[in-house]
Amino acid sequence: MSAHQYDEGHTIAGWTGCAVATAGCVVLGLGVVMVSVPVLAGGGALAVLGLLVTWGLHLAGWGKPPGRRPREQWGMRTRDLSARDGHPGCVGCRLAGRGRRAAAPVVAAPAEPEVVTADAGG
Repeated sequence: MSAHQYDEGHTIAGWTGCAVATAGCVVLGLGVVMVSVPVLAGGGALAVLGLLVTWGLHLAGWGKPPGRRPREQWGMRTRDLSARDGHPGCVGCRLAGRGRRAAAPVVAAPAEPEVVTADAGG
């Protein structure tokens, strides 16, 4: 169990993605100091990789849904089993196509043509 009072996203996805993105920022900083475009490109690629790693681990269940979780799920190694269906209000799940269970399309029956009769009266 976590000794913290709040559920601040202490997850495998959060820490791993943060570590990769931090490494990317360090490489970006080195690229600025060295005035090297290849090093800058490598740092940018690492930063983007950090985003993709976080997203992939979140979708695999190693992240957490938005909002607070119950206290028994605060442990860092607790896997989120609801990730497969998508979290309501989660941008990452919506980008992956999860959480939007569309109802079956409603197909309307074709309208029958009206029969117009000529009025023979006068």
